[in-house]
Amino acid sequence: MRGQAERLLNVKMFVLDMDGTIYLGDRLFPYTKGFLRAVEESGREYCFFTNNSSKNRAAYLEKLRKMGIIVPPEKMLVSNQVILRWLGGNRPGKRAYVVGTEPLMEDFRLAGIELDDRAPDYVVLGFDTGLTYDKISKACHFIRNGAEVFGVNPDLNCPVEGGFIPDCGSIAALVRASTGVQCEFFGKPSRHTLDYILEQSGYGPQEVAVVGDRLYTDIAVAAGTDVTSILVMSGETTEEMLANSDIKPDIIAENVGEVGEYLREKR
Repeated sequence: MRGQAERLLNVKMFVLDMDGTIYLGDRLFPYTKGFLRAVEESGREYCFFTNNSSKNRAAYLEKLRKMGIIVPPEKMLVSNQVILRWLGGNRPGKRAYVVGTEPLMEDFRLAGIELDDRAPDYVVLGFDTGLTYDKISKACHFIRNGAEVFGVNPDLNCPVEGGFIPDCGSIAALVRASTGVQCEFFGKPSRHTLDYILEQSGYGPQEVAVVGDRLYTDIAVAAGTDVTSILVMSGETTEEMLANSDIKPDIIAENVGEVGEYLREKR
């Protein structure tokens, strides 16, 4: 590992990204389970946080189960939950037009937010893997006519086996190009997400480490705080991207397996 590895000695909770960090697509990395065991054996905890708004908590819990990782629901955090908490407190009773998958829309329904595809108060852009021209046209029409617009997560691409596919940030860029309106995002690296993570974990910033493969989301969420950031090189970020970025992680590891080895050595 490179960087300030000694910061891990104060960490009590690892907040783990998923795609590109513990698995790629539907393939669990071979070192993931060993890392999770190392965390537990060291007396620490872990939870998962994904920016991927194309699925919901139930879907991710099932995906992890199929990979042999069983965690309670409260240990599976999704960007969907961050924006829903904020909307519930700041836009109560308002109607939403959601550009997203059925799992994301189901989360809105369960949160008691009315979905409206005719005259919504605001538009929510998610990682919509079923995006159509009709959906994006409606969203832009509503925004031009005064509807607010919010984005669930700012990721430009989602890593998959064999490469990348456009994510929510790219959809938001399309909307901005058409309407001239930039949405506010709620997933990593938004402060909304960090506040949510600290609230859900119950730990202080110096006791939390965020682990992920993307500089502009996973690592940037900890910038300017006492939260430790750990960049793993198993996903999106390349050495060239790291060298050219103003966003610098506290620790760099080839993968979470390397972090697990460090924890075992320091027991």
